[in-house]
Amino acid sequence: MERIFISRVIRADADVVWAVLRDFNGMPDWHPAITDSEIEDGRAADSIGCVRSFHLADGGHIRERLTALSDADRHLRYVILESPMPVTAYDATIDVIPITEEAASLVVWKAEFEVPAEDARATVDTVADGVFRAGLDAIAQRVE
Repeated sequence: MERIFISRVIRADADVVWAVLRDFNGMPDWHPAITDSEIEDGRAADSIGCVRSFHLADGGHIRERLTALSDADRHLRYVILESPMPVTAYDATIDVIPITEEAASLVVWKAEFEVPAEDARATVDTVADGVFRAGLDAIAQRVE
């Protein structure tokens, strides 16, 4: 099992950062690798069990299911249902933690997944850098 843990301090209030991240259908508004997204079956983007279907800039198609969302804890969890990446059992969380000494937030994005050994390094690098780090950098640019 591969595990990825990426964190970043964002110089913005936790509620401001959470307002961006909690929108399960909002990634095209802030993530540079996402071109479009829709929630299937007309469900609300914050309903547990909803599925987002989106496309990457390279044309890849991904479907993910929201499995947990807590405004009180500023926490969301999702799993990948379909992906061009060779992953299975992909389970990810995003947490926004207030930094109380200043108007800032610690954002933690982590995932666990299975991947064939021959694809592990490239897949881990893609998720860590192309998804998580790129996304956190884009959020910081948007709200700071």
